[in-house]
Amino acid sequence: MTNLDHGKFTRMTTTFHTLLALDVFILFFSGYGLMFNDELWWLVTLMGGSTGVTAVHRIAGLGLVVLIVFWMLMMITTSTGRGNFRQILIGPDDVAAAIQDFKFVLGMADERHPNARQFAGYKSDEVPLLSYIGKGVVYIFSIELTLLTISGLLIWSKTGVMQYFATKTAAMAFVVFHGLLGVIMLMGVMFHIFEHGFHPAFYPVEVKAFIPRKLIPEEHADTDHDSTGISQLSLAPSWGWATNVMGVLTVIGIVSVLVGSIFDEGYPVPRELAVGGGPTDLLLTVGINVGILVLFIGMALQMYGNLMRVRWQRQLEEEARAPAATDGGRPNDD
Repeated sequence: MTNLDHGKFTRMTTTFHTLLALDVFILFFSGYGLMFNDELWWLVTLMGGSTGVTAVHRIAGLGLVVLIVFWMLMMITTSTGRGNFRQILIGPDDVAAAIQDFKFVLGMADERHPNARQFAGYKSDEVPLLSYIGKGVVYIFSIELTLLTISGLLIWSKTGVMQYFATKTAAMAFVVFHGLLGVIMLMGVMFHIFEHGFHPAFYPVEVKAFIPRKLIPEEHADTDHDSTGISQLSLAPSWGWATNVMGVLTVIGIVSVLVGSIFDEGYPVPRELAVGGGPTDLLLTVGINVGILVLFIGMALQMYGNLMRVRWQRQLEEEARAPAATDGGRPNDD
């Protein structure tokens, strides 16, 4: 193991990340089963038809509310939560890092800001736990989940919301907002899966989101190098073709879901507002199913990350039980 475990999280954070990811995946599968019921008829059937997929979506929605409330209470009542909250606040260093990186992209700076270079030779204690990019991802997902939760609760009963807002148009506006915001978040999640599942240093999954910091030793076996140790790693043989295939699937999925949300009529876009008819139904159907495939891969990687955690815990337990040699080392040591 190298210093690439930079950004280690607590057990509470890694557990919450797993539960939130599973809940969001179920929300996506059921929500897009409702939205693209023609193209994803098989998914609707698997969830028990229109009644079943609606029930699954609402149960997962309630699960999201529970997770959000739990996280907010944890942030307020525990020292770990308050520490995490302080870590996520945007500070002057984040602004300076963003400005320098923006100048670097425009050719006005010689290098990126050190805070964004945890994978470029810097030690873990030389860069912050979360860069401004990581904080931005957390803020964006938090805002999207909050708005989706509020709009989802408002449209729980379309009849009720129409009575509350007096007009059908106002009620349908919330329905459209909920569905289109879900499309935007879906695109972000696809990028998230690609970024953290197919990074050359972490392929096939970035385990720091699953293995809590208490299970990662502070001292590493190889401490001769002065950097993160990224130069000591070698690429997996399958990384090249795997990342190319996944990149193509991600682009196809994002474009198809975006185009489908414009052309497909029905929920969440009402028939009166839809453009009507897709470029070709077959291509759109294939593309949207590719997008769902990317989500399934993301869920599989999420489960694989937890499997890695279990295997790591087991290895630590076996090492702890192993008897010490007379010189104080382990029998298997050279």
